[in-house]
Amino acid sequence: MSKVNRTIGVLVAATALTFGFVSPALATPPGIPSTGAIAKSELATLTVAGEGSMTGYSRDKFPHWITQSGTCNTREVVLKRDGTNVVTDSSCAATSGRWFSPYDGATWTAASDVDIDHIVPLAEAWRSGASSWTTARRQSFANDLSGPQLIAVTDNVNQAKGDQDPASWKPPLSSYYCTYAKMWVRTKKNWGLTLQSAEKTALTGMLNTCP
Repeated sequence: MSKVNRTIGVLVAATALTFGFVSPALATPPGIPSTGAIAKSELATLTVAGEGSMTGYSRDKFPHWITQSGTCNTREVVLKRDGTNVVTDSSCAATSGRWFSPYDGATWTAASDVDIDHIVPLAEAWRSGASSWTTARRQSFANDLSGPQLIAVTDNVNQAKGDQDPASWKPPLSSYYCTYAKMWVRTKKNWGLTLQSAEKTALTGMLNTCP
């Protein structure tokens, strides 16, 4: 899809949402804390530490996307979970459907326009404790379907995020700050990862937007 067409797609989606033409199916990973207060309590239990080294890091040390069942891998499972009316072929690839990206409010009808974001990026996990994990544990982290670690979002928004933590990157839609911070905190808690002081400050601010 060209940049022009992608921009038009975002604007159309935003306009449709504003005027009620589209009722988006929000991506809802499992295990999100039900309130900001719960997430703040969990945030308080996380260990604050300096950022670890990137020495030795490689995405290959976090094997993904692994087969989950039949011919379906982790990416395909999340695409189906987070989309609406998703149709797949015999190899489990999504051939049609609709995906609403809560990061930026865009809706896409081609799976190629959607990335599966690791809420806590793999490199961020490496710097926060995963460098000492076994490859098997890193694989489990990279394919975690039991917690709020994976979500379908607009591909170029995910690429803009890269491996940044909330101190340097937040979703374009401030209305999603609360949910994003709750997912980030729960994921770090679930996996025993540390966080930096600036990261904790940013998360606290985002959780303060929760109703």
